Amino acid sequence: MAPNNTLFLHSLLLLCFSSLHIHTSLSLPPTAADVRFLLSSCFLQNQIHNFTTFPSSTTDDPSATTSFYNLLDYSIQNLRFQGPNTPKPLAIVLPSTAEQLVGVVTCCRGKAEIKVRCGGHSYEGASSAWDGGEFVIVDLMRLNAVSVDSRSETAWVEGGATLGETYAAVAEGSDGRLGFSAGSCPTVGVGGHIGGGGYGLLSRRYGMAADNVVDALLVDAGGRLLDRLSMGEDVFWAIRGGGGGAWGIVYAWKIKLLKVPTKVTAFAVSRQPAAQNGVSKLVNKWQHVAPKLEPDFYLSCFVGAGLPGAQQAHQISATFKGLYLGPKSEALSTLGRDFPELGLGENECEEMSWIESVVFFSGLNPGSSVADLKERYLEDKHYFKAKSDYVRSEIPMKGIELAVEILEREPKGYVILDPYGGVMSNFSEDSIAFPHRKGNLFTIQYLVEWGEEDGDNSEGYLGWIREFYELMTPFVSSNPRRAYVNYLDFDLGVVGSEEEEEEEGGVEVARVWGEKYFLGNFDRLVMAKTIIDSDNVFNHPQSIPPLSSSSIGFRDDI
Repeated sequence: MAPNNTLFLHSLLLLCFSSLHIHTSLSLPPTAADVRFLLSSCFLQNQIHNFTTFPSSTTDDPSATTSFYNLLDYSIQNLRFQGPNTPKPLAIVLPSTAEQLVGVVTCCRGKAEIKVRCGGHSYEGASSAWDGGEFVIVDLMRLNAVSVDSRSETAWVEGGATLGETYAAVAEGSDGRLGFSAGSCPTVGVGGHIGGGGYGLLSRRYGMAADNVVDALLVDAGGRLLDRLSMGEDVFWAIRGGGGGAWGIVYAWKIKLLKVPTKVTAFAVSRQPAAQNGVSKLVNKWQHVAPKLEPDFYLSCFVGAGLPGAQQAHQISATFKGLYLGPKSEALSTLGRDFPELGLGENECEEMSWIESVVFFSGLNPGSSVADLKERYLEDKHYFKAKSDYVRSEIPMKGIELAVEILEREPKGYVILDPYGGVMSNFSEDSIAFPHRKGNLFTIQYLVEWGEEDGDNSEGYLGWIREFYELMTPFVSSNPRRAYVNYLDFDLGVVGSEEEEEEEGGVEVARVWGEKYFLGNFDRLVMAKTIIDSDNVFNHPQSIPPLSSSSIGFRDDI
């Protein structure tokens, strides 16, 4: 909303208060229009001018409608949550200072639900959509500053910065000497990524993104700006890996930067063996090798029938992406000894700087530069659905063959296998809220992507991936079957109705999926939530709930 609309809004506010008085006298709740007026007035009183409200049906300004939808859709990365039937927010606010962020929380509380959006990559649209009532999107894209202190090897990263913006700033601010351990997609927001743990190509050497956080500034439900000391260690523990959208809004993270070699080695090669079961045999060898490689080696495996780089379209192939923190000669020697079946040639891998390897694995177009990492808008958007598993014992050959057979049926589906091991096994399960450590060989991320031209078959794609997930049950972790919270999956269960919550208890309802994501850390997360947000102001269908007031009454340790 532009500043020159202030006088107009203040005039309308008088009408709004009259309307609210009538609603109150008749015991009717305020309308959405009433709430929009109240929010707009409060924002302006707090010097927050950078917001836009949902266009009313009587609007005579088509440009305002266009602006609203352009901003709403800009950071929705999964097109499943961009359609006309998806609930829309009352307003989208873009705070640009910590003070404005505090003001937004204060204005929204009691009037509308708050949904925080950093990069918009929530797999289930939790940062952009909400069907539980009126809501406001607090979009952090203007809070994207990265301040690097190369002497202390730390950086303050505002919660709306993307991974690409962070990587570029760290490299520029340290003359390429330092890096950070997080994911490969440059448009992912730092806030949500670290909030769920943050696995990436350096994690086998340096741990998760959340393992390398040393402080944070959190705006809580009461509008307080809290650092690590004032929020307390239980809450600081919880926000590192306990899932985004549940604790407050992280204004900034203080991260520990990591020394990276002058030269690293990177490659991405696709293989389509002609021999029968050739892909299955390669994947089988991969699972016995990749988790056991030295920590300086990351080697992932993508398997599908429609992957780019394959020699024959729609034929099953395996693509191996590798990063070695050292020279090409050592990388070739290691794989020649431990994985000769890959047949990696010297011309298939390249030495480069660490920041160049970030660009290499970013998914950006060939020829992209470090500067391109700062581009926030994701051009290549799809409809998609994802699910995840952890594997703790090697999958028998029959399980791999089954997975390949299922993938052959659906060219739009694929899996990503990310190796664990390395220093990941050195962290305890409760060092931070993210628990998946020692004993995990690799993760499986199941994905199916489709375009608008396939929209009529969306249920078919969803059915395919759900069946795939069920058929893999005998071969993955169990009791509980584990999942990665950054690959949010509402199939695992969601918050029920208020009646169901009251009857069963919100904590026990959430335990169904909470223990899959957080294992034995779930109960401690519930306690941390009760400390920082007992009224559950910050929530989504799979967020950590607080204890009920009746439950708290029986405890004397909160």
